[in-house]
Order: sequence, then C-alpha cells, then structure tokens
Amino acid sequence: MDAVPYLALVSAVAGLILAVFFFQDVKKASPGSERMIFLMEEIQKGAKAFLKQEYTWVAGFAVVLAVIIGAVIDPLGAVSYLLGAILSAGAGYAGMTVATMANARTTEAAKDGPGKALPIAFRGGAVMGFSVAGLALGGLMVVYILFVTILESTKAFEIITAYGLGASTIALFSRVGGGIYTKAADVGADLVGKVEAGIPEDDPRNPATIADNVGDNVGDVAGMGADLFESYAGSIIAPISLVAFAVGLSADDIGGDALPLLMFPMLVAFIGMIASIIGSFLVKGGTSTDSKALSKALHLGTNVAMGLTVLGVLGGSLWLFGDSDQFDNPIGLAVSVIGGLIIGWALGKTAEYYTSDHYGPVKKIAQQTETGPATTILGGISAGMVSVSASVVLILAGVGVAFWGGQYAFADTGALGEIGGLYGIAVAAIGMLATTGVVVSVDAYGPIADNAGGIAEMAELDPSVREVTDALDSLGNTTAAVAKGFAVGSAALTALALFKSFEFAIKEASGGETVLNLNIGEIDVFIGLFLGAGLPFLFAALTIDAVGRAAQEMIEEVRRQFREIPGLREGKEGVVPDSARCVAISTAASLKEMIIPGALAVVVPLVVGFVSVDALGGLLAGSLVTGFALAIFMANAGGAWDNAKKYIEAGAHGGKGSECHKAAVVGDTVGDPFKDTSGPAMNILIKVMTIVSLVFASAFV
Repeated sequence: MDAVPYLALVSAVAGLILAVFFFQDVKKASPGSERMIFLMEEIQKGAKAFLKQEYTWVAGFAVVLAVIIGAVIDPLGAVSYLLGAILSAGAGYAGMTVATMANARTTEAAKDGPGKALPIAFRGGAVMGFSVAGLALGGLMVVYILFVTILESTKAFEIITAYGLGASTIALFSRVGGGIYTKAADVGADLVGKVEAGIPEDDPRNPATIADNVGDNVGDVAGMGADLFESYAGSIIAPISLVAFAVGLSADDIGGDALPLLMFPMLVAFIGMIASIIGSFLVKGGTSTDSKALSKALHLGTNVAMGLTVLGVLGGSLWLFGDSDQFDNPIGLAVSVIGGLIIGWALGKTAEYYTSDHYGPVKKIAQQTETGPATTILGGISAGMVSVSASVVLILAGVGVAFWGGQYAFADTGALGEIGGLYGIAVAAIGMLATTGVVVSVDAYGPIADNAGGIAEMAELDPSVREVTDALDSLGNTTAAVAKGFAVGSAALTALALFKSFEFAIKEASGGETVLNLNIGEIDVFIGLFLGAGLPFLFAALTIDAVGRAAQEMIEEVRRQFREIPGLREGKEGVVPDSARCVAISTAASLKEMIIPGALAVVVPLVVGFVSVDALGGLLAGSLVTGFALAIFMANAGGAWDNAKKYIEAGAHGGKGSECHKAAVVGDTVGDPFKDTSGPAMNILIKVMTIVSLVFASAFV
C-alpha cells in the first residue's frame, strides 16, 4: 500500500514520455508551403511573446503570495506553492508550443482528407493533455513523498494544499488573460471582417486574423491546460485534505484505517493515467467529413479510457479496503468514483446536446437568425439557461450516488465513518477527471483544428482543404464544451470537499473551540452568502467588460487599416495588413485587464476571513452555487451560438454572407467571451476562493 504514491509517480512519468513521443510524431509531419510555414511562425512568435509577458506579470503576484504563505503558514508551504505554479505554467507553455507547430501540419494533412488530419490535430492536443496530467500528478506525488513520507513535516497537509493553490493561481490568470486576448481579437476580426467588410473568416486581408489565431493558442490551449492542471490536482488534493483535517493527521502519525483513504485518490489517478495512455493510441481518422463520424473516431479513445478506469477502480478498491474492519463494503467507494465518471460523461453529453448542430437547440438558434440578431441572442441565452437545469439535476444525482457510496463503504463504528459520505463525494471528483490525459487531448485538438482552418484561408488553399478543417473545427467546439462540463462538474464536487476540509481546519486550528456556523439566520452568515452569490456576477462582468474594451480598440484598428492602407480591402497584390499592431493591442489589453479579476478571487476571501470565518463560510457557499450555474450557462450558450453560425456557414438559411449569417456572427461574438473567457474562469474562481480559505484557515482563528 505504501507503494501507491510511487506507482502514481511512475505513471506520471509515463504520461510525460508519451507527450514527448507525440511531440516527435507531430514534428515529423510536413508543415506545407513557405506561406504556410510563415503563417505558422507568425502565430508561434505572437503566442510565445504573450505567454512570456503574462508569466512575468503573474510571477510577481505569485512571489508576493508565496512570501505571505511562508510567513503565515510555513516556509515549506511557499516552496510547494511555487512548485505548483511553475509546473502549471510549464504545462501550458509546452502545450502552446506544440499546438502552434501542429496547426500548419494539420492544414497540410487536410489536403489528403480528415483521415490524415484528425490524428495530427489529436496528437498535437495529446502533448498538452499528457503534459498537464503528467506534470500535475508527478509534482503532487513529489510533494507528498517529500513532505509526508521523507521529511514527516508537522504541517505536511497544509503544504500539500499550497501546491493546489499555486496551480490555481496560474490557472486563474491564464484563463482570464488568455481569454481576454483571444476574444478581443476574435470579436474584432469577425465584426469588421464578416459583417462590415463582407470578407470570409480568416481572410488574409484582415489585420486581426493573426491575432485571432494567436489567441486560440494562448487562451484555448495554454489557458485551458492550466485550468485542467488545477482541476486535476485539486481533485486529488481534496479527499486527502478531507481525511487529514477531519481526524487531525500529521505526517508522523499516518497509519491504520486512515492510510488506505489517503492512498485511494492516488491509486485512482494512477489507474486513470494508464487508461488514458492506452486510449490515446486508439484515435484514428476516417475518410468522412461528417461530424458524427469524426466525433466517433475522436471519442473512441476517451470511451475506452473510461471503461478501463471503471475496471481498474473496482479492483483497486477491493485491494485497498478489502482487509480492513473499518470498511463494510469496499466496493462502495468504487461506486462513488464510477458515479463521478459517469456523471462527468453525462455533463459532457448534455453540453454536446446544447452545443452541437445535430440537435434541436442549435438548429433553433440558426432558425431565429431569420428575424435578426436580437432573436438570435435570445435563443442562445435561453438554451444556455435550460442547460443549467439539466446540469444541476445531473450534479445532484452524482452527489447523491457518491454520498451513498461513501456511507455504504464505511462501517457504522469508528471516527472515520463520520466522513464516509463526504469522502465519497470527494473521490467522485477524481472519477470525473481520472482520464484527464485523454480528455484534455480531445479539448486541445479544437484550437489546433481552428488554426488549421485559418492557415488554409490565409494561404489561399483549395476550398476542399477548408471544408475538411471546418468539419474538424466544428467538432472542436463541441469537444471543448464537453471538457468544460467535466471541469465545472468536478469543480463543484472538489469545492464541496475543500469546504468541508476548511470547516475541519478551523475547528482544529482553534483547538476545537471554533465551529463554523452556516445558519443563515445569523447576520454575518447572511451577509457572506449574498456577497458570495454576487461575486461570480461581478467577476463575469469584469472579464466581459475587459473583452469589450479590448475588442473596441481592435475594431477601430482594423477599420483604420482598411481605410488608410490603399488596396488592402480589395486584396491588391503585394498589399499586406499590419498584423503586428493587432497582436500588440490584444497583448497589452489582456495583460492590463486580467489583474483586477484575478486578484479579486484571492483578496476577497482573505479580507472576509480575517473579519469573520462564519461570513467566509457563507461567502464560499454562495459563490459555489452561483459560480457553477453561471459557468454552465455561459459555456453552453457560447458554444450554441458558435455552432449555429457554423451550421449556417455550411449552407443552411442562406449560407455565408446572408443576413442570417450576419445575425449569427453577432450572436457568436456575444458568445465568445461567454464560452472562452468568463465561463471557463468561473470554475477556477470557486476553487481558488475555497483553497485560499483552507490554506489560511489557521491564520483566521
């Protein structure tokens, strides 16, 4: 049993080796003509320059927070925090590097059809997927082995939690900064290009096109990678911290009935990693550009990985818990994990229903474009809101199954039995993210396919190439919505487990004297509840407003170039736009605008916690509920608008250039910051606030 952390570490290394293998495999493919290579390198330069500046800015914030953690909690906590931050940033950078290399190669392969193009895009995404999973799990296991097993630190579990906070810090700023960048460029390019100038998407005449393609990589690859890194690490930390704080464990008294509970999350992560590695080799392209056929090919790896994880978790729970008197029915915890896995899959399928053009909601929005942008926007808002109801029902079903599984597993007697149901909920979150390697691979595939279409258009390749890349890109919108379903579902369960850990930590830090009060009849709890309920809306407003301001500047710049550069709008030979100016606008705006929303998530719980821990409890509860609902609403509404636009571009309701198409573009530009800036950052927000509260719990009392 003591070998489990080492097994998990070995599987993490195996995931990183696979990432290197896929990197080399993608690198061998041809990047195409000189023009395609030039475009690829321009996108690479823009993405690297942005990430370098972004990480420089965030590093200052991280150092300040590390100093505070070192002074208030433990100096080793600062080390753990910085390790989590550095690895998260590294995973994002690695994914961005290969994504900007795979885009032109996917375009070149698309000349031979989707059978060649899909595997290259997927394997480019798989570098991101297994970098995220390998670095997150590997770093966490190093922290556990070092501080718990070797050094036996008295604050070992606070130190482990600080690792999660480091990952959360990078995730929050990467999602917000990258999201503002990509959507400012996307909105500017679409509104001036498609609506005003009447030119196609990614047309080489459009000055914002390069910035738009850079944004896909810094937002939807690097930002998304940091997001899932944090989600994955947090889902493993949550049940470990729950056990540790519930029974007052320190590194020198681990043993007995608590040991298998600490090992189980790591065992699930090990099983999921091995299953993901196997599943990743099963993704193969076909000959059809039909999105259903492409979806089946792409999701085969995910489905196989999930099936193998189910079998592995059943065996693993019997091995860990079968010989202990503390557990009546060890299979119960397997039920919790498998329930989480199934609910995560169901949340993804719900997102697919509301965002895929094969189903009614997107077709209805496309039909509403016939009466203009207003009805288009109303249709998307409605679809997003309805999807929240379905997702809430699913998450509650998952909580119920996981809680039952946890209670069913534990014997009626013993101190650990008191946390059985909550432990079941905590490990259900790992179930959702156990196959992170292959889930992120499928998600990161989308931006690569999107960039491939952009390069095909800018390089003026045969329209048949764009037809293949458009089919791949449309599927990418749906896979992104599916991954967001996994992420936000796990965020809700992880935040709940961390919240309970926070409650135990408050009690332990005060010597059993302070018990968190969540009675809303108490004025401080009531105030905290409403502050928490309002905070996600403020956060969303700040990020959407940031996109709006940056997009305004971008729109004016594109209009200026069309107006002042002779022959640009007409496509005169030898006349090229000043793309570098648009890249600079997006970079400067996103870096400036990300600071306030990002700092909000850390500062507010600290301020409230030092005033009243009961108010902080209310704050966390309120933000969890509204943050979850807003995340689902924004992700699905945005995805629905985007695919309604693509559905029309494929020929429905008049096709490209029609009035319906213009209305759909307006809907899509509203949905862009919803699905790629504010929505994805929401699940990080609720976890950052909870994990900050947990790390600083002892300081509050």
